[in-house]
Amino acid sequence: MNNNILLQTWEYPPFDKIKAADFYEAVRAAIDEAEERIQAIITNPAPPTFENTIEALEVSDQHLRRIMAVLENLDECCTSEELQAATEALTPEVSAFSSRTMANQDLFLRVKQVHDNPPPLDTEAAMLLENTYRSFVRHGALLSGSELDRYLAIEVELTRLRHDYARHALADQGIWVLHLTSEADLAGLPQSLIIGAREEAEQRHMEGYVFTLDQPMYGPFMAHSRLRPLREKMYRAYSSIGNRGNENDNNHIALRIAALRCEQAQLLGFPTYCDYVAANRMAESRQRIEDFEHNLVEAMLDPARKDLHRMEELRDFDGEVMPWDVSYLSERLRQRDHNLDSESLRPYFPLETVQQGIFSLYESLYGVHFEEVKGIPIYHPDVKVYRVSDSHPLGLLYLDLHPRPSKRSGAWMTEFRGQHGAVRPQVQVVCNFSKPTSNTPALLLFSEVETFMHEMGHAMHGLLSQVRYESLSGTNVKRDFVEMPSQLMEHWCYEPEFLRNIAHHYQSGMPLPAEAIAKLRAARGHIAAWLCLRQLNLGLTDLAFHTLRSPEEATRAVSAEAIEAAAMHHLVPRVEGCCTATHFSHIFSGGYAAGYYGYKWAQVLDCDIFSRFREEGLFNAHTADRFRRTILERGGTQTPAILFRSFMGRDPNPDALINDTLHPQD
Repeated sequence: MNNNILLQTWEYPPFDKIKAADFYEAVRAAIDEAEERIQAIITNPAPPTFENTIEALEVSDQHLRRIMAVLENLDECCTSEELQAATEALTPEVSAFSSRTMANQDLFLRVKQVHDNPPPLDTEAAMLLENTYRSFVRHGALLSGSELDRYLAIEVELTRLRHDYARHALADQGIWVLHLTSEADLAGLPQSLIIGAREEAEQRHMEGYVFTLDQPMYGPFMAHSRLRPLREKMYRAYSSIGNRGNENDNNHIALRIAALRCEQAQLLGFPTYCDYVAANRMAESRQRIEDFEHNLVEAMLDPARKDLHRMEELRDFDGEVMPWDVSYLSERLRQRDHNLDSESLRPYFPLETVQQGIFSLYESLYGVHFEEVKGIPIYHPDVKVYRVSDSHPLGLLYLDLHPRPSKRSGAWMTEFRGQHGAVRPQVQVVCNFSKPTSNTPALLLFSEVETFMHEMGHAMHGLLSQVRYESLSGTNVKRDFVEMPSQLMEHWCYEPEFLRNIAHHYQSGMPLPAEAIAKLRAARGHIAAWLCLRQLNLGLTDLAFHTLRSPEEATRAVSAEAIEAAAMHHLVPRVEGCCTATHFSHIFSGGYAAGYYGYKWAQVLDCDIFSRFREEGLFNAHTADRFRRTILERGGTQTPAILFRSFMGRDPNPDALINDTLHPQD
C-alpha cells in the first residue's frame, strides 16, 4: 500500500492525515493516471463512440479533480507556507496537463468525429457531447503552430498569476490592523465589536483593542464609529489592499492578467475577452451584457442620488460625504426612517438558531433532513459536518463559518465531490461570520443571515442534483445563471413566518417582536438603488478590464486603479490610492472574469421566480417540488432558458429586478 494517504482509497477527504508534502506525489501521480486513461482513449482501435470517447473522457481525470479540490480548499481555508508552496508548484502542472489535453489533436479528432456524427442521445448526453466539443474549441483545439504554442504559454502564465494575485490579497489584508488604546476611540461602537477587538488584542499579546480588516470587524466599525478620522483610516486600509506598492501589490498582476486574457481571446477569434466569455453564457453576447449593465445604471442613477441626498441630511461633520461616511450615514438613516438599528437585532440571530431555522426551511420546502455527524475528518475545529437526506441519502454538507488568519475573506460554496449517478456529493459552505466572544455565542448581523441563506442556496443546488455526469451536476451551469438559486433564498429572509422561526433572543429565547419584523421588512428597500449601483460599478469595473481591444491597452495603463476609476459612476469623490481591482478576487483569481454582471442578471430571474412562490405560497410544497425537479435537480443538463421556462412556463420578466429594487414591498 502506498504510504501517501491521498493515493489510497478514501470516501471522505482525509484531512486528519494529510500533510502538505503529500500533494506533490499525489497530484503528479493523478496526472500520470489521467494521461494514461486519455492515451487509452486515443489508441482504442474501435471507431470513436459516445461511450468510448466522450463518457471515457468525462471520468479520465476524476481522481486528479478530487485531490485538487482538497488542496485548493485547504489553501483557501486553512493555508500555511507549506500549502502555499504546494499550490504554487502544482497548479501550473495541472494547468499544463489540461492544456495538453485540450491541444491533443488525436483526442480532439475522436471528439469531433462523435460530435459531427452524433448517435441518438437523450438530452443530458447530448449536452455532455456539446460541452465537451465546445470546451476543446474554446481551449485552442482549432489552433496550430505558433498560435497554439502562444495560447498554451499564456495559459501557464495566467495560472501562476491568478495564484499570485490571491496570495497577495490575503497577505496584504492580514498585515494591517487598527490598534486602539483609548476608550474615547471606541465612541459609537457596539459592545459586541468592542469585546471582539479586545479579545483579538489579547490573542496578539497587545494592550487595548485590535480591529482587523475581516468583514465581521470592518463592516460594523464603518457603520458605527463616530470618529470620522478612524473611519477614514479603516476605509483607506481596506480599499488599498493589493495597492500599497509593497511586495503584495497587485497592480501589475491585474494588468498583466487583463492583457493576457485579451490576447488569448483574440487568438481564438474574439475581439475581446468579454466576447469570448459571453459566447458561453446565457447572455450570449458582449453587447447584451453591456446593454444590460448600462440600462440598469440609467434606472438606478437618479434613485441612488436621492439615497445620497437623504444620507447627506444626517451629516454630523462639515464638508461633503466621502466614501468612509456612507456606511455610517446609512446606519443613521435606517435608524431615522425605520427606527431600526442593525446591531440591536444581532442578539436575535444566534448562529446556531439561524442555522437550525435554515435547515428547517429546507425540510419544509423539500423534505430534507440534516444530521450532524462526528468522526468524519475535518481540517479545523470550527468545521462541522452534516449528513443530508430525504427518503434517500443526498450527500454531506461541511460548514466552516468563522474567520481566521489562514482563511481568505468572503463567502462561497465549493465541492469535494460532485454528484454523478449514484455517487452523492460532498459540499462545503465557507463564510466569515462574527465569532463567539468570551460571554456570548456567535451573533449574526441580519446581512450575515442573508449571506448564510445565499450560500446554502448554492449548497442545496449541489446536494439535490440528480444527473448522470459530474460535469453537468449541481452548480455546473452557466455563470450568469448559477446565482439564481442562491439569491432566490434571500427573499425568505424578509418573510415573517421564516423570521419567527430563526430569530430568537440568545438569552431569553423570545422570538423577534412583530414590530421589529415589520421594521425589517419596511427597511428592505433602504438605500436599495445606492447598493444596486455599487454592485453595478463592480460589474462595470470587470467589463473595463475585459473589453480591452488589445493587450497594449492594459500595458499602457498607468495602473489598475486608473482603469477602474474611469469605469465607475462616482456619486461621492473617488479617493486616490483606493482600488477594488487590486483585491477583486472574483474576477482576477476566481471564475467571474467578464461575468460579474451575472449577479444582477440572475437577480432578474430570482425576483421573477419568487413572484410565483409569493402567488402560490411561500411554503407551498407543490411549488417547491416543481422548482426542485425542474431546476435544482437538473444542473446543467439543459440551457438556463429551458430550465427557467420549464418552471415558470414563460420567458423572464425583464422588469422584475427594477421593480423589486425600487418597489420591494409591492
